[in-house]
Amino acid sequence: MKIGFVGLGIMGKPMSENLIRTGYDLVISSSRPEINRDLSERGAEVVDTFVEIAARSDVIITMLPNSPEVKDVILADGGLIHGAKPGSIIIDMSSIAPIVSQEIGEALREKDVGFLDAPVSGGEPKAIDGTISVMTGGDETTFEKCLPILEAMGGSVVRTGDVGSGNSTKLANQVIVALNIAAVSEALVLTKKMGVDTELVYNAIRGGLAGSTVLDAKAPMMMTNDFDPGFKIDLHLKDLNNVMETSDAMDVPLPLTASIRETLKALTVDGNGEDDHAAIVKYYEKLANVRV
Repeated sequence: MKIGFVGLGIMGKPMSENLIRTGYDLVISSSRPEINRDLSERGAEVVDTFVEIAARSDVIITMLPNSPEVKDVILADGGLIHGAKPGSIIIDMSSIAPIVSQEIGEALREKDVGFLDAPVSGGEPKAIDGTISVMTGGDETTFEKCLPILEAMGGSVVRTGDVGSGNSTKLANQVIVALNIAAVSEALVLTKKMGVDTELVYNAIRGGLAGSTVLDAKAPMMMTNDFDPGFKIDLHLKDLNNVMETSDAMDVPLPLTASIRETLKALTVDGNGEDDHAAIVKYYEKLANVRV
């Protein structure tokens, strides 16, 4: 099975490398020559256009920033839909609005092209070691056909329903992650202000009910002031914008999510948008005039 891959950024490139490592043949096209060169040396075939990628592939994966980019790459003139063969499948692993996933899925269905929305969680470290969580929406037959591909990139792959349900699940994930990071930030800022060693506090609570994957991943970054991005604040803000857009459409009040979205907006205004979302702590440090 030959796989096309579009979107070879922080997450997409290591995901594509895991596919190559597993033994899949890849067809790619990046605007960055160094990425084309690197993946070509690993065995990927480099082409010039999205149409060529689709025409040469049985399954095409997209990993892009947001809804407009995904619609453009798949549906616009020169997009994947114009080269995709009947019976082929497109897997969009971007984090976008569920309603857009459903729109794309319907357009592809008319061309006899299968579609899964399969956003991921875990950030760059888990993309590199192949243990991302994949939340998938789509019909069961298409999912089962693509499951070995998804498992080559992920440690957990779960089908949560029909097209759109993958991104609905990702919205829930992003709410929980953002609010967890905010809670860790507030707690560490408080303990620092009280003069307690934050590393000892972290080691004391991580084995109890307050322990979490978020705590273990983000507290050390906060304490070392290391915000090299695994997942950028800008991208998390994008996801929360999709959350609030969806909640407005469904008349679901989300007061905590609305609050943390404003925090992320403030951080981007302060120039922290390219930092890892562990830098949410900077907002609380600024309020308390203390450095964790």
